[in-house]
Amino acid sequence: MSQSNGPDPVVSVIVPVKNEAGNIAPLVAEIAAALQDRAFEVIFVNDGSKDATEAELLGLMAKRPWLRQIRHEESYGKSAAVRNGVAMARAPIIVTLDGDCQSDPAVIPTLIAKLEAGTTRLGLVAGERVARKATVFRKLQSRIANVLLRALLKDGTRDFGCPIKAFRRDAFLALPYFDGLDCFVSALMRREGFDIVYVDVLERPRRHGSSHYGLWNRLWFILDIAGVLWLIRRSKRMPEPKEVTLAR
Repeated sequence: MSQSNGPDPVVSVIVPVKNEAGNIAPLVAEIAAALQDRAFEVIFVNDGSKDATEAELLGLMAKRPWLRQIRHEESYGKSAAVRNGVAMARAPIIVTLDGDCQSDPAVIPTLIAKLEAGTTRLGLVAGERVARKATVFRKLQSRIANVLLRALLKDGTRDFGCPIKAFRRDAFLALPYFDGLDCFVSALMRREGFDIVYVDVLERPRRHGSSHYGLWNRLWFILDIAGVLWLIRRSKRMPEPKEVTLAR
């Protein structure tokens, strides 16, 4: 199994967590099993947890040199957690997923393979959830948000809230940062001229704890749509420069 003090990692897995102590150990084991043939690191970004998340991670880190923890003293939200995790990652390829164990890490090699098989224009491989394990009310919230975003952004994404993604670190860090960025990565990648590939992923039931996203903090990002649309419309295509030289 790959070690963080061995060869530089090829893949960094970023997991934002807040009060997910019960899900940490099984998720770490599943990620390690999925990436056992690669040099990798796993970075949990502890976004101000008040439970035993930090202690759980410290215990696991003692025997896993590839496991890292970044801590926010207070909660700054998922977008900030992902951004800081990517900024501190050591690998050129990034995979993100949530810490609730609902995204199966077994799909990670598929995401990476599609990203590596693409040209340099392929900036993002995004999961799209099928057979969702959520309440009727949560499914309704997501459906409303996805319909609205598809109508406005027109970027081809069916499931803006799916947390599991693979992308190139440098491409992501070049995107403008704001709270709620994680919902708009696909639109902003297209703004920068990148292609996107989508992969269906199965959603599993949550094992422990409860969701940190209710009606308002699922839909508040609607306020950001106007800003994202402005960014997209303000983007400029730079011409390809060609030097003119004297004929000889």
